[in-house]
Amino acid sequence: MNTTWSRFNIASLVLGFAFLYLPIVLLVVYSFNESRLVTVWAGFSTKWYVSLFNNQSFIDAAWVTIRVGLISATVATVLGTLGALAMTRYTRFRGRLLFSAMIYAPLVMPEVITGLSMLLLFVAIGFDRGIWTVTLAHITFSMCFVAVVVQSRLVTFDRSLEEAAMDLGATPVTTFFKVTLPVILPAVVSGWMLAFTLSLDDLVISSFTSGPGATTLPMRIYSQVRLGVTPEINAACTILIAIVAVGVIIASIANKRREVQKARDEQAAARN
Repeated sequence: MNTTWSRFNIASLVLGFAFLYLPIVLLVVYSFNESRLVTVWAGFSTKWYVSLFNNQSFIDAAWVTIRVGLISATVATVLGTLGALAMTRYTRFRGRLLFSAMIYAPLVMPEVITGLSMLLLFVAIGFDRGIWTVTLAHITFSMCFVAVVVQSRLVTFDRSLEEAAMDLGATPVTTFFKVTLPVILPAVVSGWMLAFTLSLDDLVISSFTSGPGATTLPMRIYSQVRLGVTPEINAACTILIAIVAVGVIIASIANKRREVQKARDEQAAARN
């Protein structure tokens, strides 16, 4: 019975991973296809990557996406971290329930509603749509994800470290930057990466809030797909997958090294 269940679990796991990642593998493979037909393999070639880098519309959309992603992820990380601190450290203040609801609302709200509400806001205040409206919209929906990630780390944070630092004469600001921030830094970095990835991937909200000269790469890809999938789109998606994968690998290696160094420091402190 155990063997049967074990085989069933393995088969389910293989089928699950195949369902999730086999389409991505096929997309990457066919980005090196010689033929223009994306479903017919005609040999290995990198000409579609060359064609992609010579396509100025894709290059412009990529730069817009990177700029929006970097700015929105950075601002969202700062605001999300402050929001997590407020919800964790100040458990009793007037309006906390409303504040928490405003933080968590974008997590469960459909993107269509968020995008439409942001569009109506910008139209009502007379704010011309462009790269800054897209950036503000991305900050709005991504900072809640950062707040959740950082809050989960702050819940288990040992506040006696902060109390010891302040007993030794450190100010609250110095304590935060010297004690609290280094401890929660992995969560802050994870929140930044999550916010950047969400901004990189967003299509619906960007479509509502974009304007002239603010076409993001997902919007460009979607507009091209409506006319038919080309190997250039496969190449662009492969580059996006590579960027995200490299970022995840770098973050994992840095986190692993940090954990190893922490374990060594604890062992050294125990010997002394």
